[in-house]
Amino acid sequence: MAGVFGSLVGGTSTVAATWVIQRTVNRRELLDAEIRKRETLYGQFVSECSKRVVDSFERQLENPETLLAIYELLNRIRLCSSDPVLREAERALITITEQYFGPNFSLEQFREIIRGGRAVDPLRDFAEACRAELKSVRRLL
Repeated sequence: MAGVFGSLVGGTSTVAATWVIQRTVNRRELLDAEIRKRETLYGQFVSECSKRVVDSFERQLENPETLLAIYELLNRIRLCSSDPVLREAERALITITEQYFGPNFSLEQFREIIRGGRAVDPLRDFAEACRAELKSVRRLL
């Protein structure tokens, strides 16, 4: 009886240890996939917004479809991101849209803005919020 009980206890502990390890591995894989997905999404948003920022300095908004890709990315961000990241993405989009309706800059004016230190990166706060969110997700690993 003692031998059977010992085998049962030993087998149960092995099964329990395997279950815990597998659960941890699965969780880590899911978090890694989530991090990669968000990094890709945020990178696409930054890339598209960067193009529109430069475009907004040179011209007025002639076709609302110009902003369609940004809105698509914004709504994908809305599905999976934290509130601070979403808030900063929305602010970046508002800043870009407002610039389209503001005065255009010549290259010389743009150069003076940069030289004078008045240039504001409309994506900086978004990038900082993304970095903080990804850092907090990585801590869960």
